Amino acid sequence: MFINLWVNIFVFIFGLCIGSFLNCVIYRLEKKEKLAGRSYCPQCKNTLSWSDLFPVFSFLCLWGKCRYCSKKISWQYPIVEIATGILFVLVFGSLGFDWKLGIGIWDLIRMCFMFYVASALIIIFVYDLKYYIIPDKILLPAIGIAFAFRLFENFSSIPNLIIATLVGSGFFLFIFLISGGSWMGFGDVKLAVLMGLLLSFPNILLALFLAFFLGAVMGVIMMIFKGKKLRSELPFGPFLITGTFIALLWGSQIVQWYLNYFQI
Repeated sequence: MFINLWVNIFVFIFGLCIGSFLNCVIYRLEKKEKLAGRSYCPQCKNTLSWSDLFPVFSFLCLWGKCRYCSKKISWQYPIVEIATGILFVLVFGSLGFDWKLGIGIWDLIRMCFMFYVASALIIIFVYDLKYYIIPDKILLPAIGIAFAFRLFENFSSIPNLIIATLVGSGFFLFIFLISGGSWMGFGDVKLAVLMGLLLSFPNILLALFLAFFLGAVMGVIMMIFKGKKLRSELPFGPFLITGTFIALLWGSQIVQWYLNYFQI
């Protein structure tokens, strides 16, 4: 128990640091800038010192303002950092490591893969929420790496993954084609490919159901409180990613509960 506590604290802090990096990726991806280079204030362009770069802590110490120009720092930065830390802890816990038996090379590879997947999904979530587009520079490499990992992990699972991918992407492709892209963007079709590779069948169905359910709930809330119309644009990627995370972390338990509850 004591070891698990300190490991989780370390994973959370590691997640905070990765979240800080993800914020940088999101910003520079939209600006079409290289990732290499010192961090700077988006407002005054002053290069940030090392004391400005502590995840969450620096934001709080500076009262959410730039040290140099005193302009407000977006709440996106601490929120993404904290969310990444929490998700890393949840993902790490879902791997089910037994410290008494030790951790092997394959366990480390699986952990790195899951952290990478979580990071890619977080970037896509925030980017689509802000800019209404799913970046291929993040999505396509994630699809390739996910396919290679699943192929190496268990070759016999490929038919299941193909079915899951076809179910998810085929459904969205159908919507995209019949609507001419007005109901669903092609980025969502490609995102469904990644979802299929990550979740397999039947968890892909759970993720899709949750995405549409959460999207419907949010749509109703926005119509009631923000006066949005039924046809108002709402990025669907964040709902797909939320459904993916839930299915990744608790999909088997939810599906099993459903089957037991309805005695299927």
